[in-house]
Amino acid sequence: MIRHPAFAPGSVWLAGAGPGDPALLTLAALHAIETADVILHDALVPAEILALAPAATRLVPAGKRAGGIHTPQLSINEDLIALARQDLRVLRLKGGDPFVFGRGGEECLALAAASIPFRVIPGISAGIGAASAAHMPITHRGVARSVVFATGEAGPAGGEVDFAALGRAADTLVLYMARQNIGRIAAALIAGGRSPTDPLAFLLDATTPRERVVHTTIGAAAAIAATLPPAATLVIVGPVAGIGAMIAPHRPEAEPSIRSAQG
Repeated sequence: MIRHPAFAPGSVWLAGAGPGDPALLTLAALHAIETADVILHDALVPAEILALAPAATRLVPAGKRAGGIHTPQLSINEDLIALARQDLRVLRLKGGDPFVFGRGGEECLALAAASIPFRVIPGISAGIGAASAAHMPITHRGVARSVVFATGEAGPAGGEVDFAALGRAADTLVLYMARQNIGRIAAALIAGGRSPTDPLAFLLDATTPRERVVHTTIGAAAAIAATLPPAATLVIVGPVAGIGAMIAPHRPEAEPSIRSAQG
């Protein structure tokens, strides 16, 4: 029998919702969704997961989408603290894992400074779960002995990851939030020594019924990205993307398990 900790009123739980498929939620995350009074959720959390919350649960969008919805992080921090002080069970629900490009650390620091009790529930990071579900090994014996996870977004001061150096440092690159800047990223990878013909894959809405995997090369990535529909996108760079293309024809149709609100 699984015994979950008590979700006490006046506390905040930060939970990872995984890469998208409700079947890939952890049991602890599902318990939090079913118990919370209010859920502040990212834009990347699909409706199928939000539907698992009881009808009385208050759902509050607190997402960040490139070129679209954007809730300032300071505002999210303040909302978490204010709701907890109303003696509510507050769930901050994030795509993937709260501490992998999820700003969970910033929220924990804010909660700690305000003396709000909190708990962190890990989730399956999209960088691992999405790739595995697409049958794309991010490490592969004899091909990829190293992997790096990086953001494709520029920092608040305009700084950006040194992709030329990163391309030389690891066999596989797993890039979050890189689609809008993929042209600049690809140019930097090539300048750093990567071949324009090296494999690259876009994983769109991974593990959901809308999933799409597009295989291309570093050199063609920018042109391909411009043709893709709006979607949560992960980028995989390196020989393993080519292995994924070899496996793809033998992959069964993606049919993620969807649990209804009635369960």
